[in-house]
Amino acid sequence: MYVKLFLIVLLLSINSVKADCGCSTNRDASVTVEEETCSTINVDTSYTLSLDSMVLIRGGNFTIGTDKPVIIADGESPARLVYIDDFFIDKFEVSNFDFKQFVDKTGYKTEAEKFGDSFVFQLFLSENALKEVTQSVKDAPWWVPVKEAMWKHPEGLDSDIDDRKLHPVVHVSWNDATEFCKWAGKRLPTEAEWEVACRGNLKDRLYPWGNKLLPNNKHRINIWQGNFPFKNTAEDGWAATAPVNQFKENGYGLYNMVGNVWEWTSDFWNVHHDPNFTINPKGPSSSKEKVKKGGSYLCHKDYCYRYRCAARSQNTADSSASNLGFRCAKNIK
Repeated sequence: MYVKLFLIVLLLSINSVKADCGCSTNRDASVTVEEETCSTINVDTSYTLSLDSMVLIRGGNFTIGTDKPVIIADGESPARLVYIDDFFIDKFEVSNFDFKQFVDKTGYKTEAEKFGDSFVFQLFLSENALKEVTQSVKDAPWWVPVKEAMWKHPEGLDSDIDDRKLHPVVHVSWNDATEFCKWAGKRLPTEAEWEVACRGNLKDRLYPWGNKLLPNNKHRINIWQGNFPFKNTAEDGWAATAPVNQFKENGYGLYNMVGNVWEWTSDFWNVHHDPNFTINPKGPSSSKEKVKKGGSYLCHKDYCYRYRCAARSQNTADSSASNLGFRCAKNIK
């Protein structure tokens, strides 16, 4: 059945949407972004998930990047010394429950809702939803734009989040995530902050817990097992997203820093980094895309080995997909 579905979508890819790589699903972006989107969202001081759900990362000197890049074109190298101020970061990815509070109190509409569609991995579509598909992503036909796919209907209108309240919210663009953060009195983490948090106070390790993918033969991450993109054996317990508190936390007490869903950062995308010591780096001042980190449940070592702390990828600020979410950060002062 999976092969049949895949072949159907492959044929549909004659009318294709361009993507930079299989794990990225960009909307067309013809204008370079130079300023953050203006906002009319006000801070909600009654928001319940406050600093009690955040971890304080003490500032200091840290090494980010790597001198052993796996995907050179992504700008994973070089390893470089940075100083980061104290900051708070969410223990968990923002959940559907969290995002619903935001929407209920503000009436906010995501960009996926405004565009009328968002990208979904075809294997999770119902037969009825699949019949409505007329396009797919060039070079990655398993990604298809689905009408009415959005945060509360992750696979289209015949799906919902009733049993996924503690799963990470998806189909949220960088612009949407920024608006949520403002409402919550927070912000998106910089790429450097995110990577420092991911490493869990370990040095020169692939994952938040070390170098072994399955320490003591225990799953620590929600990624793809099996034959991508035809069948996910879900050996880690989850074929798609997992709850935000699933798996063991890292040394800082943070959950799902790799796998599960990609997470937006505040930085503009660039593959060339200043190798010199820098203080609170924030990336370039402008670009057409934003940095995302951590990989997702769709990552597989033979296809998208980006579920490493040093790994990185990018999307346009208005892009959304069924494996793209975020967590928030906050300044001390």
